[in-house]
Amino acid sequence: MATESFNALECFIRSAEVGSFAEAARRLRITPAAVGKHVAQLEARLGVRLFQRSTRKLTLTEAGQRFLGEVSDSFRTIQYAVANLASAEGQPAGLLRVSMGTVFGRLYVLPLLGEFLRRFPAITPDWHFDNRQVDLIGQGFDAAIGGGFDLPPGVVARKLTPAHRVLVASSDYIERCGAVQDPQSLQRHDGILIRSPQTGRVRSWPLTSRWQEQCPLQLRQAMTMSDSDAACAVAEQGLGIALVSLPFAVPYLAAGRLQRVLPDWYVDDGHISLYYAGHKLLPGKTRAFIDFLVEQFAVQGLADTFNALHEPSGNPL
Repeated sequence: MATESFNALECFIRSAEVGSFAEAARRLRITPAAVGKHVAQLEARLGVRLFQRSTRKLTLTEAGQRFLGEVSDSFRTIQYAVANLASAEGQPAGLLRVSMGTVFGRLYVLPLLGEFLRRFPAITPDWHFDNRQVDLIGQGFDAAIGGGFDLPPGVVARKLTPAHRVLVASSDYIERCGAVQDPQSLQRHDGILIRSPQTGRVRSWPLTSRWQEQCPLQLRQAMTMSDSDAACAVAEQGLGIALVSLPFAVPYLAAGRLQRVLPDWYVDDGHISLYYAGHKLLPGKTRAFIDFLVEQFAVQGLADTFNALHEPSGNPL
């Protein structure tokens, strides 16, 4: 495929994904005028209009929608094949763009970077720490790590670990306010709850026991936080019982700064997963990262660590 045609297709596909020549240009690191020129040349070559243009938005014509469906998968196959051929001496190489949650990434993924680079020195990490879901394909990410993502077309999820939420409090709070013996007792306690930064709402969570019983979470809302790590820090001050994602609570629990409340009960929030393009021919750099991360989570036993009912040394966390 001629370089000019390849560039024109890339400009068309990226513009269709993001709905803007300007945004496509930003992500392709060229000028909006260059993107528009490439798309116009492609339209002239095909003899059809691919976009309806207005001052406010860019939308695909019927012919453009059909053409996008026919070429996007094949184009990515060619991109992946070119990337793999360009690898350094047959080894995975290139810029690896990964999005992950800020605290989770710093606690559990960033410490793996040294070993990853020892194995794959020709890969250049470009890691983004953000608690929002990204447009994996549209924003040009190779992979993303998180929980509860909507799966757009062309993206698959590989489960890494359960995403359990647990109740935690400081020993000072428990001594001052009394131990919680059952879920019904929670309604007498101050609750530090998580407000979704996306929706602004405090979700109503059902508690699940190790015997698979379910019970409403009746924890009085004393305050809300938009981040589990912040909620742990507030609970450490003895200000209430926090419902938090277990991966964020692990360092506090291990250091004795917090303790589990009702350790036989938890909230099931699905899984923390690795997201990537669902394509048979993944770039070598992406395949290397996926296999490495899955391996390391298994070697370090993180799936057990993040399981609310795991009992190291015979005792729950």
